Amino acid sequence: MEEKEILAKAQAYIAEEKDEVFRSQVEELVAKKDFKELEDRFYQSLEFGTGGLRGVMGGGTNRMNTLNISKATQGLASYLIKAFPKEHKEGTLSVAIAYDSRHNHDKFSDVTACVFAANGIKAYLFTSMRPTPELSFAIRTLGCKSGVVATASHNPPQYNGYKAYWDDGAQVVEPHDTGIIDEVNAVKEVKLIDKEQAIKEGKIVLIDKEIDEKFQSMVKKQLFRPELIKEKASSVKVVYTPLHGTGAMHVEKVLGDLGLNVITVPEQREGNGDFPTVEKPNPEEAPALKMALDLAKKEKADVVMATDPDADRFGSAFPDKDGNYVLVTGNQMGALLADYVLLSKKEFGKMPEKPVLIRSIVTSPFTDKIAAFYGVRAQECLTGFKWIAYDEGQMEKDGSGNYVFGFEESYGYLVETEIRDKDGVSAAAMCAEMTLYWASKGKSLLERLNELYMEHGLFQDVSINKYFPGVSGPGIMKGIMTKLRTEGLKTLGGKKVLKIRDIQESVSFDPANPAAKEKVSLPKSNVLQFYLEGGTVVSARPSGTEPKIKFYINTVTPVAEKTDAALETARKDADRLCDSINAEIMSILDAAG
Repeated sequence: MEEKEILAKAQAYIAEEKDEVFRSQVEELVAKKDFKELEDRFYQSLEFGTGGLRGVMGGGTNRMNTLNISKATQGLASYLIKAFPKEHKEGTLSVAIAYDSRHNHDKFSDVTACVFAANGIKAYLFTSMRPTPELSFAIRTLGCKSGVVATASHNPPQYNGYKAYWDDGAQVVEPHDTGIIDEVNAVKEVKLIDKEQAIKEGKIVLIDKEIDEKFQSMVKKQLFRPELIKEKASSVKVVYTPLHGTGAMHVEKVLGDLGLNVITVPEQREGNGDFPTVEKPNPEEAPALKMALDLAKKEKADVVMATDPDADRFGSAFPDKDGNYVLVTGNQMGALLADYVLLSKKEFGKMPEKPVLIRSIVTSPFTDKIAAFYGVRAQECLTGFKWIAYDEGQMEKDGSGNYVFGFEESYGYLVETEIRDKDGVSAAAMCAEMTLYWASKGKSLLERLNELYMEHGLFQDVSINKYFPGVSGPGIMKGIMTKLRTEGLKTLGGKKVLKIRDIQESVSFDPANPAAKEKVSLPKSNVLQFYLEGGTVVSARPSGTEPKIKFYINTVTPVAEKTDAALETARKDADRLCDSINAEIMSILDAAG
């Protein structure tokens, strides 16, 4: 971009931005003639994607700020008015708004509520930070037609985001996603009303405990064995961390009501947008759980639990026979929860007709084997929990199946049907009950996991994240995907590629005979999958929310016999295969820049 164009965009932003902090940031950069920083803030506009907005906070069109959020909300409001004209005319059109502990949450949630209110849409606004799953629950409980949560999930502290939901409590999907994007792009003027005035006129309604209590009650109703919990709860010690986010109020309350001994990491209990004790507040990454693991060793805890800042993701660790804590991956916890939920539904006669388990296409097929064992159909969907919720909703409409469990490898689980998003609070409660159940059988969760491996094969998974920030990043990632599509891969880790599935092009084919293509019946998404001999699947996918490309390696290794020695042999074979595939993929990424 030329300096003249950059300055023009900066001046236009300064004229529109009402927030003094964001506006002054740009004014200072203009005064200093810092064109490198200005270009990064203005070389593009932060796009309202299929899930909403996410980015670094600050002044500029390529940043998260009140101007971009007000325009996004105006577009969403315009779309809602067109989608629900009767409700808008009658004054019954409403939305729910929540936010987590990130910086500027008050500004972002307030401006969102005020834009909705100015457009004649009642805004139910939480009085303080709440988990994302509670926002989904509130939409359904209050009969809202939409909802918004200000969160950037587990991203670093400089990020914030804006996630939009529909009337079913799920994030928006087609056709509403593209319809909202069109309205956002068409915004010429934003309607606003003063917050105090809107509250006085009943256009903004503040909510808190009336939803909290119903949400907590719903979570506890999911459990199968309240008598077992009551009897054995005092024997289990839980160390928990909300990672400076929203989870403590509900996890502590629910587990405490069940009688469990919950010790929360004190330094990480309170909400703090700086996330001062971690580099990233991500329960998927071991460093984020260090303080919890240290406390668990000191307290000799039976389980370590963690939720991310908006408490939709759930991480865990368990002690092995030597007292060392082993971090459980998203795929492993998904398998354990699936096994326990399906086992329990079958035992108590709660398994519905045509039961269906849903997982994302980059999630391990381990649970497919577990589901089949219990007579449950496993179904794939696109990456992103909104697609699990979408498939759940479609099954409800057409009667093709009944949802019993859903999860994705990125530590997202949904054990209930009352909300339509991943729920770290319910996952924590179910994990606690599951721990007690297997303890009553004389087994730890790690021992149960090994039993599942012996029964179905050793499923092992590795994920690779490569960041490409800045102006050149999108082009580099596009180039990688184009090269993989045009040149393909014949082998990986010494294993022949038997099938390539291209979700973007809606086809799958044998690379030895690419002309013979079969149709893939999934919505289009920029994902490539390579199916190797022996059952390993390698998937490539650019992130939709961060400047990174992700590779997922899902391997399966037969276990010769049901012994610890055979399992250890299979684990070493799996490690070698994963390491070999990982090295090949990293060489591809390093060569691309």
